[in-house]
Amino acid sequence: MLPLNESTIRSSFVNASRKETKDAVLPDFLDAVAWDALDFLGWRDPKFAKRAYVVLPSLDGDPVGVVLRQADAAPRSRAMCSWCRDVRLPNDVVFWSARRVGEAGRRGATVGTLICRDFECSHNVRNDPPPAYEGYDVAAARVQRIDELRLKVAGFADMLVTGR
Repeated sequence: MLPLNESTIRSSFVNASRKETKDAVLPDFLDAVAWDALDFLGWRDPKFAKRAYVVLPSLDGDPVGVVLRQADAAPRSRAMCSWCRDVRLPNDVVFWSARRVGEAGRRGATVGTLICRDFECSHNVRNDPPPAYEGYDVAAARVQRIDELRLKVAGFADMLVTGR
């Protein structure tokens, strides 16, 4: 992922009002981020327990900022993140929803998905997967998991923006 600064992040939000964009609490760890090991930037809002933000690279490479809202109810069983699909999840997975962009969003239309509660997906896909069989190429599987995560987050960003 390309490095982001405050102005790039604030200008990237596609489903937030100007007030929401202005009031968004940005992460204080931007200077310490290892951008080459990150496929998207995600953080929880310290002021609002059920709000979070992600900045996703779209399929054309532009950053797409998204305001997310955590569902009130927790999944009944151990859920799997739809982005990283890590089977050895050390973290919780919750249902996040995002307002659609444009008129649909103003009418209340949302899109939802199961994502790691604290957005550890980039870290999870870089862990070596368990070998499935003798001779299993763990390094190739790790690269494939990273590529799949990048496609999923870019697809989510594009689907949110285009409505398809």
